[in-house]
Amino acid sequence: MAFRRPDSFDDPLYGASYPVRSAGGPAELQHHHWVTTPPDIPGSRNLHHGERTPQHDDPLGERGGPGAAAGWEAPQPGVPPGEQLNRFAGFGIGLVSLFTENVLAHPCIVFRRQCQVNYHARCYHLTPFSAVAVMYSITKAQGVKSLWKGMSSTFIVHGITLGAEGVMSEFTPLPRELPHRWSWKQLAGHLLLKGLTAVVALPFYCASLIETVQSEIVRDDSSSGLLDCVREGLTRLLGVGAPHSHRLLPLSSLLLPAALHAILRYAIAASVQRVALWFHQRGRKQRADPSDPSNPLDAYFPELAAAWAGSLVADVLLFPLETALHRLSLQGTRTIIDATDGVVALGNVGSPLVLPVNSQYDGFSECLHAIRRKEGTAGFYRGFGALATQYALHGALLAAARTLLRLLLLEGGGS
Repeated sequence: MAFRRPDSFDDPLYGASYPVRSAGGPAELQHHHWVTTPPDIPGSRNLHHGERTPQHDDPLGERGGPGAAAGWEAPQPGVPPGEQLNRFAGFGIGLVSLFTENVLAHPCIVFRRQCQVNYHARCYHLTPFSAVAVMYSITKAQGVKSLWKGMSSTFIVHGITLGAEGVMSEFTPLPRELPHRWSWKQLAGHLLLKGLTAVVALPFYCASLIETVQSEIVRDDSSSGLLDCVREGLTRLLGVGAPHSHRLLPLSSLLLPAALHAILRYAIAASVQRVALWFHQRGRKQRADPSDPSNPLDAYFPELAAAWAGSLVADVLLFPLETALHRLSLQGTRTIIDATDGVVALGNVGSPLVLPVNSQYDGFSECLHAIRRKEGTAGFYRGFGALATQYALHGALLAAARTLLRLLLLEGGGS
């Protein structure tokens, strides 16, 4: 099948079309380049066809001037332009979501992981009430830093994941993004890319997990550094460095559960997000009123809310799989964690009780059977209350940000 070379290239970042240079094309195409002038900053302003960026000496808002020809109007004193308010609303609510998901929710992630690997604990913390109480007691005994440990390593793992995905998508036919009309082959390649990315990041994820759950009492701040996650990941990958316990599982036994968890989480989250957006658009069409002005927040908030719902459903459904993966990743690393029962040891220094992780699983399937046999079905959901707290906090701050920005937009529009 012969493919026709397109006459123009649509840039999705700047919303403009550029002609394609062709060696044997018309003469007028020979003088075009990919970028003739420096592009505008994304989000600063949307230029339509035929417009240009105003220069410093262009008068803004004068009738017949260059600024008026480009659609620039002089803002009225004290009234911010509507476009600036729309961009501020989208940036603000996106920033709140990003900050909550990666910073404010980190204590919930730390405590959830500690509960998942602590098979000795009597309390499973299935509700947010018990989880928040023990999190408060740990923070009171060890300081605020105790529940924000390992946050830098989580960002490093995210960066390695994004970098590996980008490199593999460039040098392999595996698509990083699915087109609007995809085929089953493209979908299979896209999911395979997600699984391979999780496999590449697995040793660094294991190192980040250790930093996240290890107790602050035994942590040596003088010898710890920002890139310890990378160093420990390479150490485990290459099998060098300090010897671990003989119960340490090889990375080959963790490849399947890690790839399976990544693929299923992405597929579930993306499916729920698409369904939520479809229901929102359908309801919006039914309630559409031509006389009502469009709400700028409708262009930003529904997508963030759908992403929140997709992540929530995926994490709830895959919580048992994540519990087994974390226990297998931590086995044999001689990690000492905080006691999640909230018991305080009245020893010489009055420190909270800590305990080692001494699991002895032979593999993924044996781990699942052992948890169900010794701890029951509830054993798969240790620390579920911390997950509920995490998403409740995220959803509450999203709703609060939406309400605040709605009030600001109303004040800006009515002034």
